[in-house]
Amino acid sequence: MKAIIPVAGIGTRLRPHTHTQPKALIPIAGKPILAHITENLIAAGIKDIVFVIGYLGDKIEQYILQNYPQINAQFVIQTTGKGVGHAIWLAKDCINTDEEILIVFGDTIIDADLKTICAYKGNYLGIKKVDDPRLFGVAEIDKDGNIIRVVEKPDIPKSNLALVGVYKIENSQMLLAFLDNNLAQKLTTHGEYTLTDAIMQMINKGVAFHSFNVSNWFDCGKKEILLETNSLLLKRLNYDTTQYVFENTIVIPPVFIGAGCKITNSIIGPNVSIGENAILNYATIKESIIGPYAQIEFAILHRSLIGNDALLKGMSQSLNIGDSTEINFG
Repeated sequence: MKAIIPVAGIGTRLRPHTHTQPKALIPIAGKPILAHITENLIAAGIKDIVFVIGYLGDKIEQYILQNYPQINAQFVIQTTGKGVGHAIWLAKDCINTDEEILIVFGDTIIDADLKTICAYKGNYLGIKKVDDPRLFGVAEIDKDGNIIRVVEKPDIPKSNLALVGVYKIENSQMLLAFLDNNLAQKLTTHGEYTLTDAIMQMINKGVAFHSFNVSNWFDCGKKEILLETNSLLLKRLNYDTTQYVFENTIVIPPVFIGAGCKITNSIIGPNVSIGENAILNYATIKESIIGPYAQIEFAILHRSLIGNDALLKGMSQSLNIGDSTEINFG
């Protein structure tokens, strides 16, 4: 089986962080989003992986080649944002005849046994109940869990089951044929070539699609979801915080601190991930992600996302305040 990861998106919802690095390389709980996805695929026994790259794609290629030499990585360039369907179509020359594929979105982290899913016979789509399905591809299923209809971001959803961005496709050549036809006919939804349209065309031709539920799904396209995912993964990975010894500093787990950090006079945690070579002095940080080489001094941060090489200096005060004095820095 071959995995395809589309990671060509610009990541507009995470600006300004994605001005200088692709969304897939934003760190969560000690490693980039893409690293969590890639390692889950490797654990499932998949070592043939196609990365569809675009915006700042050279950084993704460099990261994968440096950190995962054990996989057979291929890179396909998507020069314009035409949708996930277009991204998968671009990978067609990397897919052998009758080869099964597993499509995993490059900003999606889920709780699911990918090894078991890959062993299923047939076509399977991951689903999860959501509060507002209008933001996602939506699946309608029958009583046996068979998918009878999929729609991309419907205005009036007939189901609250969102497609989570994990697709196990047995009939890969048929999927590619429908994608090819949609591109030739310029058949789009919301201005993009969607995977959902091609899958619905397969269903209309009588191809069976089944569903599997995921317990946790994190669509890491927003700051709030990134921070929530960071907290959950930190608890799960349970890094040994006794190794973090810094001058006059308290570390409250769960926390990840990268190599080479210089931290003094600070309180770190809970639920904080700090990239390598960051510098913190007189900082109180909780529920936050701090990028590599960031420098933070005299600051209190909560639910914050600080990018690579960022500099934040707050106020350092020495005060001698008399009775009945009011000072307001706000």
